[in-house]
Amino acid sequence: MNFFRGVMGGQAAGPQPSGADTIQKLCDRVASSTLLEDRRDAVRALKSLSKKYRMEVGTQAMDHLINILQTDRSDSEILGYALDTLYNIICNDEEEEQDENSQKQADDLGAQFTDTFIQDPEHVTLLLTLLEEFDFHVRWPGVKLLTALLKNQGVQVQGIILVSPMGVSRLMDLLADSREVIRNDGLLLLQQLTKSNAAIQKIVAFENAFERLLDIITEEGSSDGGIVVEDCLLLLLNLLKNNSSNQNFFKEGSYIQRMKPWFEVGDDNSGWSAQKVTNLHLMLQLVRVMVSPVNSPGATASCQKSMYQCGLLQQLCTILMATGVPADILTETINTVSEVIRGSQVNQDYFASVNAPSNPPRPAIVVLLMSMVNERQPFVLRCAVLYCFQCFLYKNQKGQGEIVATLLPSTIDANSISAGQLLCGGLFSADSLSNWCAAVALAHALQDNLTQKEQLLRVQLATSLGKPPVSLLQQCTNILSQGSKVQTRVGLLMLLCTWINNCPIAVTHFLHNQENVPFLTAQISENLGEDERLVQGLCALLLGICIYYNDNSLENYTKEKLKQLIEKRIGKENFVEKLGFITKHELYSRAAQKPQPVFPSPEQMLFDHEFTKLVKELEGVITKAVHKSSEEEKKEEEVKKTLEQHDNIVTQYKELIREQDAQIQELKEQVESVSSQNEQMQTTITQQLSQIQQHKDQYNILKLKLGKENQSQSNSQGDSSQMNGLQTEELTQLREEVEELRKQHALLQTQLCDKDSLINTLRSEVTQTSEETASGSDNTELLKDMEALNSQIHSQSTEISQLKMERQDLLRRLEAESSDTGLSSDGSLDSTKMADLESRLAAQTSETEKLKDEASSLSKGRAELEQQLASATSTVAILQTEKAKLQTELQESKKEQDDLLMLLADQDQKIHSLKQKLKDLGETVEDEDDLDAKELTDEDDEEDEEDED
Repeated sequence: MNFFRGVMGGQAAGPQPSGADTIQKLCDRVASSTLLEDRRDAVRALKSLSKKYRMEVGTQAMDHLINILQTDRSDSEILGYALDTLYNIICNDEEEEQDENSQKQADDLGAQFTDTFIQDPEHVTLLLTLLEEFDFHVRWPGVKLLTALLKNQGVQVQGIILVSPMGVSRLMDLLADSREVIRNDGLLLLQQLTKSNAAIQKIVAFENAFERLLDIITEEGSSDGGIVVEDCLLLLLNLLKNNSSNQNFFKEGSYIQRMKPWFEVGDDNSGWSAQKVTNLHLMLQLVRVMVSPVNSPGATASCQKSMYQCGLLQQLCTILMATGVPADILTETINTVSEVIRGSQVNQDYFASVNAPSNPPRPAIVVLLMSMVNERQPFVLRCAVLYCFQCFLYKNQKGQGEIVATLLPSTIDANSISAGQLLCGGLFSADSLSNWCAAVALAHALQDNLTQKEQLLRVQLATSLGKPPVSLLQQCTNILSQGSKVQTRVGLLMLLCTWINNCPIAVTHFLHNQENVPFLTAQISENLGEDERLVQGLCALLLGICIYYNDNSLENYTKEKLKQLIEKRIGKENFVEKLGFITKHELYSRAAQKPQPVFPSPEQMLFDHEFTKLVKELEGVITKAVHKSSEEEKKEEEVKKTLEQHDNIVTQYKELIREQDAQIQELKEQVESVSSQNEQMQTTITQQLSQIQQHKDQYNILKLKLGKENQSQSNSQGDSSQMNGLQTEELTQLREEVEELRKQHALLQTQLCDKDSLINTLRSEVTQTSEETASGSDNTELLKDMEALNSQIHSQSTEISQLKMERQDLLRRLEAESSDTGLSSDGSLDSTKMADLESRLAAQTSETEKLKDEASSLSKGRAELEQQLASATSTVAILQTEKAKLQTELQESKKEQDDLLMLLADQDQKIHSLKQKLKDLGETVEDEDDLDAKELTDEDDEEDEEDED
């Protein structure tokens, strides 16, 4: 212990040891001492020397200190001393009072010791493990040491933490620490950890960082809070900026709604603290990160919608119109509102309805434009107002029309100040910056809006008393020719280029002034200084637009004559070279990077972002148009005309196809309705057939019963004589029924002939349509018509099958009647029961008549369907590939016809067999001729008997 007393300042005799010797002895003591107390004292002594002898402690003691962290985990005090010592030798923050060279050496020393520490990734992993210790003396110096490592070698340390198991999660636990010192230093640690590393940013976000940070901001008082709120906002900016995944997670988690209370300001806004200004500035930046133009359009639109729905936009507009707000906060609020409404029609409409709290109330747009054209306002504020006006008009044709309408003679109100009046005032004021801002703002009112470009040609300006008014277009060219400041001329030339671009009427108006073209050619052909090169390039662009969008309506300034003028006065190569001055300008690329106009000084405010896109689009086509000969232009015009004609033909064919589609759809609906009717008829026929079968079954049962009764009464002679009389009457009825069956047979043959003629007609139509197939051009339409024809054939096949079913039913009835005839010849039947049978037979006959009527109505429906088929097949052709299928179906129909003929032959055979049975029973069955002859003979006999009487 005497040794440590000497080291720590005790008086000792003899020469004092140097710092390096002392540190060496202390390191030996740390390495060799077996007592924990001795090692602790030695480490405490190294800590006290580490700031003064940073180099020596770092080179000699680092390995011993890391070994202490690994071996003495049980003693929090020695761990704290070791961590503090490592922090002192790695951190560079203590060198603030030194000069620049000393500070640079200290930074290099800290980076060198950091490299030494992280050579073994296990050292960082060990440090992450120590952060789990709850002891304040271990956790706090561990947080500070890891923060210092990230500051010195952030990328390497981030990589180690990223691959360490639960590394980020351990650091996120620091935000939940109840000790504010550790929580606040944990915020600083996470700021360093999340810099420029999207993977770690995503992990931190999904570890519920947004919820925790917003809770801390609320607890600390939001915008009125202290430095902790600022640290939370900086960490949120790290997590959200240029990270679409985290931005989407922030929006989907409804965290945008929690930002609204941040911007609630009172009536008295004087005396804001510097910290409140800083906090609110960061909060506005956070809103802008979510709706930045560099984000994907879909994500930006979704965030804009959420901000309007939750009232955040309304709150920002309240700050915009409030009094006493600091200038830098007002400027940033204007920029924030600009990006919240940019490209969002709903938000733009709301912003147009906002009024300033003045008497009388004025629109917020008018109040902002008054600041823009006021040269006494700060430069950054004027730039912010211009950006707000540009965002209000971005993809907002309604807003563009409203701005241009304030310039038209019919809408000008002399008692109030309008946006158009302010823009005209700024356009022709003595301040060149106001000229430029007003010209760019007016150009945005015309951007991609042909209607407003033509409307603006109607604007007339009164220059002085007693002189006629001149158009706005003419006044712009007049000021341009007067040789004003470069900034003014650049703004006017950008306005003119935007105005006449893609507007042949505006080009004609511009060329109608005889002084404009000579002025442009003179400007382009002169050899001027560096400052005038940009003006020359813009004049070349303006003249090139006059060539490219020229409709040749002015005889003196046609495309060809303007190109000849360029070739004679300027030279084509010189013209193209001057045109290239625009994109070669140093300020052009800066303006092309982002939409917001940000310039270091007013003198550098020359290019507008949207105009740079227009130059990029037109430079190539103008160069080609200037070099192009008249013959090439004629060829291009012919090609355009040919393409237009081709487009017209295609449009006509499309309309024809649509009409045919509609017709085919109607035919399909008709076919479906007929098919449904057919199905209903088939269902009805099936039901009636089942009823007939039931009647037949009942009739057969009754026959059996009557047969038994006849056997029991066979001995009764009186009954037999009665039956003989009844038998004669039944034979007469049977003859009539046979005659009826013959008529039905003839009717079936007639229907069969009709089917033959229909099949032949279809076959001829198939042949005719197959010949027309070669001229068909639309295969898709042909396939649809083929399907319709197939459905017609299917319906016809269904009708044939129905007729077959009717024929079979007739055959069954013939058999039943023949069996009835045989039964009647056997003997006596009861007259009452026989009458019952006759009534049943009459009912069956009536049902047969009903079936015939239904068949005839179905044939009429089929005839109508055939007419529809004929009208459809007359407009469209049938594919050759489907012809074979149709012929196959026709062959099948032919086979069915042959089968029907065979069945009819069988029917004739059965009728013949019935006659034979009657003959076998002793009855005389004669043909039609024999019956007629017999009737004549009977009549002669009756006449003879009358004569005898």
